[in-house]
Amino acid sequence: MEKTVEIKFGTDGWRGVMARDFTFENVRRVAQAIADYVKDEKSPKKKPFGAAPIVIGYDRRFQSDAFAREIAKVLQGNRLNPVVLSEPLPTPAISFLTRKLKALGIMVTASHNPPTYNGIKIKWDGRAVLEGITSGVEGWLDKSVPTRSNEFKEKSYRDVYLQYLASRFNLSAIKSKLKRTVVVDYLYGAAAGLLEELVPSKHILPIHDRHDPLFGGLHPEPIEPYLKELMERVKSEKALIGIALDGDADRVGIVDETGRYFTPCQVFPIIINYLLEHKKIKGKIVQSVSMGYLSARIAKAHDIPFEEVPVGFKHVADQLASETAVIGGEESGGYAWKGGLPERDGLVTALLFLEMCTTLGKTPSQLWKAVESKHGKSVFKRVDFRLHKAFGDKVSFAAKITKKLPKKVLGTEIRETMAFDGLKVILTDDHWLLMRPSGTEPLLRVYAESDSEKRTDELIELAKKWVGPSLS
Repeated sequence: MEKTVEIKFGTDGWRGVMARDFTFENVRRVAQAIADYVKDEKSPKKKPFGAAPIVIGYDRRFQSDAFAREIAKVLQGNRLNPVVLSEPLPTPAISFLTRKLKALGIMVTASHNPPTYNGIKIKWDGRAVLEGITSGVEGWLDKSVPTRSNEFKEKSYRDVYLQYLASRFNLSAIKSKLKRTVVVDYLYGAAAGLLEELVPSKHILPIHDRHDPLFGGLHPEPIEPYLKELMERVKSEKALIGIALDGDADRVGIVDETGRYFTPCQVFPIIINYLLEHKKIKGKIVQSVSMGYLSARIAKAHDIPFEEVPVGFKHVADQLASETAVIGGEESGGYAWKGGLPERDGLVTALLFLEMCTTLGKTPSQLWKAVESKHGKSVFKRVDFRLHKAFGDKVSFAAKITKKLPKKVLGTEIRETMAFDGLKVILTDDHWLLMRPSGTEPLLRVYAESDSEKRTDELIELAKKWVGPSLS
């Protein structure tokens, strides 16, 4: 029965519901396909990781460690060189180790998904592997029967990862200047304990840091609906900042000193502004199409290029890895910049915010005000709508909705439309609306940004009107 389960690697690996799709049998199938792909001497460019070690990490989900060891048994049975981490670590730690050890990396995690899910991410050279590699692995599925061996190595790389993080910041300066509480919501994820180890201070206050495979009933995603306790604790503790990390800690959420959640369309411009003005980083900015144009206006003010790419951090990482761009961000809370890996890392972004606040002597709301006063306001929202049935594809969806567009939207002319990932409608005042149907389920994701909550809500209502009867 299990072999009928179709395994597909999406933009961020393979995920499935545990005990239904994500089972030991199916994990062995994936592990054997990875082994066959690595051993295949005829694959394109004769892959550079043929003789490299394979580092296997895992998060704190139910049985993630057991799944990681099962992968190692199959790889060892194929006479490869797997090394299993001896404790849970964030996904970016695996990405870092692939570059440091010149290793292939496998991470057992479902990131921000509910506890009923688990998954596998494949990493190489400090980032997610290219699509050609995941499709190559898919091509080897069920070509041979999984071979297993119980003789594999386990090793701790916790200190190695912490040393890497410490090398990117002046942690002693941050610690000495930190005078107010920092509330860190680990959401029961893989980063628990790491920030207070990097910045040992009485001012670091962790919450939701115990090991709980059910995430304490929370959804391990650092977005506003799931951060109510963090927002309240920031207010009650009169804290400097609230920081939230998702289940595998590659993404981050920021709460200012008043308990206000910052959207990624606020966080990314703050990061850009600081890196350009205080770190003197210069070069192209790249972001996912589901973000707004404060970043573009900052780029224009500094006379540097700006580009949008499809949703999925791999598209941002492509440009960072090739050094085409120097700063990248995505709407789901992932950011990266020159000087580190072409990979999002929630702890790196958290440390950057602590550096900003302590070095400049400003609160998060003051950092935001400096951006807003110079480059404009941002009220961003994302709403997911259920559909009666899934749209066939994003291209036909965009073509269908484009025919319905008026010349003006809410009294403002349309400046541009983009149809490379759903349909984005951009107005002459930089207000915008993006409609992205899911390719796998009956779901429409709607993103909008303007300079007021009322107008943003009106843009979302327009999306509902244009999509019309398809909504359930």
